[in-house]
Amino acid sequence: MADTLSGLLGLPKSPDATALAYLASLAEHPSEELRFSEPRQLAQASHSLLLSIQALSKRSHKSIVDSAHGHAFLRRSLSNLSRRVLELSQAVPRLDTAADTFSTTFGKAGESKLIARRRQALRLLHNADRLVDVMELPPLLSSAANTSSASHSSTLDLHAHVRRLASLYPSSPLVSSVLHEAEAVVRQMAADLIITLKAPSLKLAAGLRTVGWLKRIVADLAPSAPSENTLPALFLVCRLTTLVTTLAALGPLRELADEERLRQARSSNAWSGGQQTERYLKRYIEVFREHAFGIVSMSKSVDTSFVVSPNSNLSQLDLPPSALPAFPLHLVGLLLDTLRTYLPSVRDQTSRDSIIIQVLYCAGSLGRLGADFGMLLAALGVTEWADLIKRHRQLAGRLESVIGDYRGTRSPSATGNPAVA
Repeated sequence: MADTLSGLLGLPKSPDATALAYLASLAEHPSEELRFSEPRQLAQASHSLLLSIQALSKRSHKSIVDSAHGHAFLRRSLSNLSRRVLELSQAVPRLDTAADTFSTTFGKAGESKLIARRRQALRLLHNADRLVDVMELPPLLSSAANTSSASHSSTLDLHAHVRRLASLYPSSPLVSSVLHEAEAVVRQMAADLIITLKAPSLKLAAGLRTVGWLKRIVADLAPSAPSENTLPALFLVCRLTTLVTTLAALGPLRELADEERLRQARSSNAWSGGQQTERYLKRYIEVFREHAFGIVSMSKSVDTSFVVSPNSNLSQLDLPPSALPAFPLHLVGLLLDTLRTYLPSVRDQTSRDSIIIQVLYCAGSLGRLGADFGMLLAALGVTEWADLIKRHRQLAGRLESVIGDYRGTRSPSATGNPAVA
């Protein structure tokens, strides 16, 4: 019935469900009722809808206008969105290809120079504190070497640490530079130690300690060379240089003795007892005796400290010969040459005896070290040396006897009073 009415009214072939429901409700009422009541109901409904629309437009007109604008913009945006989606769908394969290329180039397994530089920078940043500590080693070595002699052991320990670093990292330019500076500091310390060996007031303990440090320095700078066995000879040379320098300080006295000797040679009639020569020889022998005994005794101790280790690969034939056995002969030669030159100028017998006795005391002092040269005075033409030696030994025996008697009288058994002793 609703379809028939829609055909009669000229409605579209496929009306919506609302129109069909309205036509079905019309078919249920008589025509007379529809003729009078339906127009009025439609007019009321239309007026009611108009009032509702007016109230709605008055109350929500801004939202409606905004919604209309939004719908218009949405239509344009949807077209743009569809275009962008198309472009994105075309760009995704290219992005995937670029991502694969980047991952292959800059991945952990890649060999990019940029990645290598970044890794090196990160490693450098991670080890910055260690590198600073390594770079501070040369100033620390220099400070320790110049502070005091007590810090020389610490200096050598630091140098050994730098050498270990150089053996662990032989290709590192930084470690090589630090090793070069450290070796320069140690070489300067070795030069200072050699100057210390030339000090006039060098003691045995200080000499042994200094030579021990030099031994460590030589072993560190040239571990494969047997040059450390030449240190006793170096010690002898340094001490001999000190002795020669000290004797050279007697130059004013020597000049006076030379002038006196020349006057005696020019004028044989002018008598001169050789007072200036006597002063020079006595002072010379005094200095010689003091230094010669110390040199030989310290040299023996130093030479004893350089015993070849049983684990050493060097044989006795490979080692340089010790200079100590021939060194006292060289010292005695210096003294005898001076006596041969200046002793003939001393013509006063008492002065000559005094000088010869002083020489015999010097010979006895060196005799305790196995270098008695009293017999060599005969080579100088000194004819009175035998009588002087005999007299000197008699006086020494009497002195020892007096000392023994004095000790015996002061002992508790002799006095019977322990409190006296």
